[in-house]
Amino acid sequence: MVNKGGGKPSDRRAGKRKDRNQRIGQRVPELGYYLIITDTEETEKNYFEGLRDSIPAELKDRLIIKVEKAKTVELVEKALDLLGKESQYRIPWIVFDRDQVRDFNEIIWTAEKNGVHVGWSNPCFEIWMYAYFGEMPAIRESFICCDRFADKFEKVTGQKYSKNDRDIYRKLERYGDLGQAVVLAERSLKKCAGDGKKLPSEMWPASMVQRLVAEIQEKTSIS
Repeated sequence: MVNKGGGKPSDRRAGKRKDRNQRIGQRVPELGYYLIITDTEETEKNYFEGLRDSIPAELKDRLIIKVEKAKTVELVEKALDLLGKESQYRIPWIVFDRDQVRDFNEIIWTAEKNGVHVGWSNPCFEIWMYAYFGEMPAIRESFICCDRFADKFEKVTGQKYSKNDRDIYRKLERYGDLGQAVVLAERSLKKCAGDGKKLPSEMWPASMVQRLVAEIQEKTSIS
């Protein structure tokens, strides 16, 4: 368990000034460079750029998120290419939806075989955002999921949902509950497995995005 007091008891009694790392305590994350590659310029990109911008200023130099765009079938190749060119990237992720993607399972397997993490969603990224509002409805088609999420988003926030919304992460943080979303997404994955669904393409509603988000949140938390 993290010692939130920071420093040794004798240091606190002596009233010694703590440097930045001591003040943050053991929650200072290990230096990590995240490379996140998506196949869209809209929702996923806006979400993760919002997450990046939410990182406390004093930790921004300790965790860098780079968002690149690539065609779905090129995601793994793009990740490996960038890793080879820029050695500081140590934690590669690709993020994409099932939607109408051909070879969905194969892309995931290829990524994992090459040491690239996968934040996939089935049927679409909106199913992960749905979890912020306490639901992950059993929807198979991405267009239906997007439409129903848009209705839910407007009901909760009083605002229209747009895939081009650059403030989507901030709005989800304000009106939703990330902790609840992570728990719900993990529960949904467990249920899919319990129902005998073994392939990612068969697992819906489901998401692996929560593992990337939870990991970054943990490494950048100073509370």
